[in-house]
Amino acid sequence: MSGHSIVSSPANDAKVFADRLERARQSMRAQGVDVALLSLGLDMPYLTGYNAMPLERLTMLVLPAHGDATIVVPVLEAPRVTLMPGVFTLLPWSETVDPVAITARLVKESTPESRVVAVGDQMWARFLVDLMPMLPSTQYRRSVDVIGSLRMRKDQAEIDALRSAGAAVDRIAGELQAGRIALVGRTEAQVSADLSSRILAEGHDVVNFAIVAAGENAASPHHHPGPRVIQKNEIVLCDFGGTMNGYCSDITRCVFTGEIASDVAEAYAVLFEAEAAAVKAAIIGTPCEEVDAVARRIITAAGFGDYFIHRTGHGIGLDAHEDPYIVSGNSLPLEAGHAFSIEPGIYLPGKWGMRLEDIVVATIDGPDSMNHVDHNLIAVDA
Repeated sequence: MSGHSIVSSPANDAKVFADRLERARQSMRAQGVDVALLSLGLDMPYLTGYNAMPLERLTMLVLPAHGDATIVVPVLEAPRVTLMPGVFTLLPWSETVDPVAITARLVKESTPESRVVAVGDQMWARFLVDLMPMLPSTQYRRSVDVIGSLRMRKDQAEIDALRSAGAAVDRIAGELQAGRIALVGRTEAQVSADLSSRILAEGHDVVNFAIVAAGENAASPHHHPGPRVIQKNEIVLCDFGGTMNGYCSDITRCVFTGEIASDVAEAYAVLFEAEAAAVKAAIIGTPCEEVDAVARRIITAAGFGDYFIHRTGHGIGLDAHEDPYIVSGNSLPLEAGHAFSIEPGIYLPGKWGMRLEDIVVATIDGPDSMNHVDHNLIAVDA
């Protein structure tokens, strides 16, 4: 459910990135944006394949709506960039040079005096504060307005990457459900570390998160696994994922360490129905908020509405959380290639919690789930 990917796109095909940059320029021109400035975050790797390290030294992709892209990068980081002549120019800067001034110069050279600049959401404020007086008569907008719609629509290669990552965590969830991951007598932290090692063994490059929450701790959706020892006859919520070949996995399954308690079984039946209905509703043209409402209506009708305390889902791709968000108030209609989680939950403070999560891609043939491992609450002897 949570986590943040910091790895770059798997593709090294210059044609892929040239096409993405051109589509970004088209989006900018359609929205009256003269230049996009992208620093930290995953817009830059999406467009160029290069992911800046979160340093105090500035890295910036300068992308004019009419002109060539340039990556301004610290000279010591330049060897990490895969060069793509004709796609972008690499402009390394040394320690005695002001990279913000270089950025301002590139903007001035490629845009009119009165300009609109789209700024990446994760650009450090220190750089923007320094840049603003260098670019008077400039209006600023968020880059998500022009880049976000492009990243939301996954192409086939991206969907294939999500499918591979999903299959990998499915196998781990299958091990959990089969009782082959020891639970009782171990701490949540120990089980989390076990899941993490399995995520890496399954081919992921990095673990983004491995939530393990037992009993009453499962009522906290983003519980941090700690010294709590898992006992017999309680629910254990496991929400885990990582990044494989640049794209994220994210799955939640619950198991019960003994004979399933009747109140837990009754609530889980509601959760199971809500998750399945929301997945089924996630067809092209359906507003994101309606998919959320489908799950919420079922849970509310069963008397658990006050205990479903988060949105139904989030987009996923290069980042573990990105647009589109499956939440009330988001009227955006689903489009082919939109990838997102469906993960309703029910959380009773002091007692237990439960969540069921799949990654789904909207396609012309209907919702395509990236996760297929058993959706039931499984009793395990582990």
